[in-house]
Amino acid sequence: MSEKILEVKDLHVSFRTYAGVSHAVRGVDFYLNKGETLAIVGESGCGKTVTSKAIMGLLAASNTDIKKDGESAILFQGENLLNYGEKQMSQIRGKRISMIFQDPMTSLNPTMKIGDQIMESILIHQKVTKEEARKQALHMLELVKIPNAEERLKQYPFEFSGGMRQRAMIAVALACKPEILIADEPTTALDVTIQAQIMDLIGELQKELEMAVILVTHDLGVVASVADRIQVMYAGKIVERGTVKEIFYESTHPYTRALLNSVPKIHTNNKEVLYSLKGTPPDLINPPEGCSFAPRCEYGMMVCRKKYPEITRFSDSQECSCWLYHPKADTAGLPEGMIRRSVK
Repeated sequence: MSEKILEVKDLHVSFRTYAGVSHAVRGVDFYLNKGETLAIVGESGCGKTVTSKAIMGLLAASNTDIKKDGESAILFQGENLLNYGEKQMSQIRGKRISMIFQDPMTSLNPTMKIGDQIMESILIHQKVTKEEARKQALHMLELVKIPNAEERLKQYPFEFSGGMRQRAMIAVALACKPEILIADEPTTALDVTIQAQIMDLIGELQKELEMAVILVTHDLGVVASVADRIQVMYAGKIVERGTVKEIFYESTHPYTRALLNSVPKIHTNNKEVLYSLKGTPPDLINPPEGCSFAPRCEYGMMVCRKKYPEITRFSDSQECSCWLYHPKADTAGLPEGMIRRSVK
C-alpha cells in the first residue's frame, strides 16, 4: 500500500476582480503518494497553476479567498496547510515542498548571480556556513548537468540559455532536497529536444532524491512517459482521473478524448486536417450549474446543462464526472471505445 504524502480535499479558490468574483478552483480533490508522479493536465485557465500555488501558499491574500471550513484541507504529512500562517509556510516552502515556475526568466532574479540564488534557499533553511552553502550550490549545478558549473555560479540569468535557465530553476527548487516537487509547465517555450532533456532530468533527480512530483502541463505528450497517474482539469474541476494507461487507452470523458485527439499523430498525412476543439471555456465569474464542458461537447444532453454529473468509477484508479455513464443514458451514438461499465 503506497503512503500518501499529500491530500487535497474540497479545495475552493476564488479571486475578487473588478468584474466580480472568479471561482478559479471549485471543489478539487486528489492525493499524492510518496515517490510517484501525478500529472495535472488541461487547457490554460482551467485552474492547474492556481491549485499548485494554493498548495505552496503563494496566492496573494489581498484578492484571494480560499475556503477553509467544512471538509476543505491541504494535508501534508497529516498537517493542514490551510491553517498555517506565513511564518509556518516559509518553513515548508522551498525546504519540504518546492516549485519550478513556468518562466525561469521572470522567476529568477536578474540582479543576482545564479550561485547566490541557489545559496539563498540553502542559507535560509539549513544551518551552514556560506562556504558550505556554496559547495552545495556547486553540487546542485553539477547535478542538473550544467557544464563549467564553477564558472556558471558567478553568472547572471541573462547569460544562460533558455534550457540552462530551466536547469538553474530546478537547482534552486531542489537545493534543500524537498519531499514534493511541483513542476509547473517546466518545458514551456523550450524546443522538443530540450523538453526531453528536462523531463529526463526531473525523472533522474526524482529517483535520486526520492521525491514525489506534481507535474502541471497542458501537453499530454509530455506526461506520457513520466507520470504514474493523470488527472484532467476543466473549468476549476477534476473531470477525469486514472493511470497513464487508462487515460491514454481507455479515456472516458469527452474532454479528455478531445485533448488526446488534439495531439498530432506521427503517422498523420500532411494533408490531413488536425483536430481542433471548438468553443471556449466558460466564464467562471458566472459558472454554469451543470457540466462546464456541455456547450462544447458533441455528446451533450439536456441534463448536462442543468445538473453537474455524479462521479462514475470504472476501476480502483479511474473515475470521471459525465452523465454519459449514468444507467439511464442513451449510449447509441457513442464510439465503441467510450462505452464502459461502471463498478460499484
